[in-house]
Amino acid sequence: MRDEQLGTSPTLSPTPEGALPTRTRERHQQVQARLGAGESISGISRALRLDRRTVRRFARAGDPDQLTGPRAGMPSLLDPFKPYLLERFTAGHANAVALTREITALGYRGSDKTVRSWLHPFRAGLPAPTTPPKPPTVREVTGWLTRHPDRLGEDEHLALKAVLDRSPVLSTTARQVRAFAQILTERQGQRLRAWMADVQAGGAPAMRSFVNGLRTDLDAVTAGLTLPHNSGPVEGTVNKIKMIKRQMYGRANLDLLRIRVLHAA
Repeated sequence: MRDEQLGTSPTLSPTPEGALPTRTRERHQQVQARLGAGESISGISRALRLDRRTVRRFARAGDPDQLTGPRAGMPSLLDPFKPYLLERFTAGHANAVALTREITALGYRGSDKTVRSWLHPFRAGLPAPTTPPKPPTVREVTGWLTRHPDRLGEDEHLALKAVLDRSPVLSTTARQVRAFAQILTERQGQRLRAWMADVQAGGAPAMRSFVNGLRTDLDAVTAGLTLPHNSGPVEGTVNKIKMIKRQMYGRANLDLLRIRVLHAA
């Protein structure tokens, strides 16, 4: 409260390195090393006795600081109410306690201390913040990367370009994903080995893990990406037989089931 009256920012002392950040960096290094060696997410989870979701989070983080920063990138409880607070603050309502009561009625579950901290720089004379644009979600970026570029709108092209410009790793991943999509849709299996070598040399850990999975049955994968034949008719027949089995369960004997399956085939 005294800082509010004086209009000065509180002095923050550096926080010493704790046990949690140290352990997080060590685990991040272990996960990245095992991914580089070709281990799967499930294998790393069993070896390190970590949840699969935790291992996946460590695998996606290119820098351990992304996992040890303030709240590790988690959104604040105050975020949905910042536009409302900004509007009220601009209108001259700067009492943190009163504003907290207002947004609590709207669903806020935090304390007035958080509201006061957010308002403090603007009371000191700094300009009020503008609401930043909403960042794209993981699902949106994944959709942009996996769809054909011709099927993206102009706004999606610009948003994807902005994301790729900020992340060289993701830019490389986008190039490799689109190259694989071309191999897949145009049956260019002869390019698969060169593509795998490119990914192994400079791809993201998740891409290298995907390539290691392809190596376990490379001949079959190459044939599937080259030849026009597929197992679609066989899979369709198997699916039909399974449906008949579900329909007949508990209703008739094996003879009738056999007749229905033969007629369906």
